[in-house]
Amino acid sequence: MIIYALLAVLAGLLIGSFLNVCIYRWPRDLSVVKPRSFCPACDKPIAWFDNIPLLSFFLLGGRCRNCHQPIPVRYPVVESLTALSFGFAVWLLGPTLAGVKFCVFAAILIALLFSDLEERILPDEFTLGGAVLGVLFTTFVPPNTAIMPLLLMSVHIQNRYFIAFAESLFGAVVCSVSLWIVAVLYQKIRHREGLGLGDVKMVAMIGAFLGVYNALLTLVVASVLGAVVGLLFIWFTGKDATTYELPFGTFLAFAALVVGFASEVVFKFWNGSSPF
Repeated sequence: MIIYALLAVLAGLLIGSFLNVCIYRWPRDLSVVKPRSFCPACDKPIAWFDNIPLLSFFLLGGRCRNCHQPIPVRYPVVESLTALSFGFAVWLLGPTLAGVKFCVFAAILIALLFSDLEERILPDEFTLGGAVLGVLFTTFVPPNTAIMPLLLMSVHIQNRYFIAFAESLFGAVVCSVSLWIVAVLYQKIRHREGLGLGDVKMVAMIGAFLGVYNALLTLVVASVLGAVVGLLFIWFTGKDATTYELPFGTFLAFAALVVGFASEVVFKFWNGSSPF
């Protein structure tokens, strides 16, 4: 199992490097295919030996070889987080479809976390595209806290793939509509936008991957965490609480990662097998 986890770590480093490209380019409506990687400061193409995940950043001292401008620390952080998430997912779930599902889920969440933190943008490629992937994955790897079997019991539907598909779709719709209603009510009461459609689409993606129960739990955790961290940030920086835009997608991504992996650990422990 350890060898598979190590291979997943290496794959995570490569995927993390690609996520950095997406995080920078998609909010700016740039292609992630062409041109090849370049320095945002001087626009010079980056040589392959300066584009090795993690290693190149430290060998270059965190600066561009051409213009010597600092390379954002986000680059090694995203690569490291993706590698650790991939390794943990495969260590926990094995080289299975469930492991692949959580690797994909983690990659999408990490990209959204930093995209919202830096640009206050949640690209549709990650949110809507992720929701489609979530439904496809969850159809074959249903969440551990599914509620659709209980809802469909009365109509005697027993096809497990259909039930898992319904769970994923139900989770996406219920959670996104719930957040959209909250956003509309907030705007009506406060006369300003509190949540964007990007957050609603992101919650649909989380619901598609995690199902209704864990997605709603994610919303609760993200809301509490966002309120506490946001208030502390405003207090320490002296920003205006009435105009400061909280990157709620960042807290949603963090909460979804924690809830998603924690639910798998608890499920394994509950069924009598060691989660590690």
